[in-house]
Amino acid sequence: MDPSALRRAAEGHLPLTHVVYHVLLSLAGRARHGYGIIKDVEERTDGRLVLEAGTLYAAIKRLRDDGLIDARPTPDGADARRRYYGLSKLGSAVLEAESLRLAELVEYARGAQVLPASGG
Repeated sequence: MDPSALRRAAEGHLPLTHVVYHVLLSLAGRARHGYGIIKDVEERTDGRLVLEAGTLYAAIKRLRDDGLIDARPTPDGADARRRYYGLSKLGSAVLEAESLRLAELVEYARGAQVLPASGG
């Protein structure tokens, strides 16, 4: 898929729910199993978002069905009973597009003086 087609395909998935965004963010740069995703999200959000297993696995199913994540081989030395997931090329593009969209919203909030100016 050429870059402009990938960008258009990614934008078709926006906006993301906060759960989906955090799952994709957790998979950026490394494959994880379900419990690893749950713990990463909880740690990154300082406990403000704790994913329940049912919520996570429903999101994983949708993300796999939409081609945003895929199953990965179990890393050497890891428990073979666990399924590992990683971002697909489309999933990476969706995560980037949503991150840019959210950054733009933050800039709008700064312009409206809802948030302090950057760096201040």
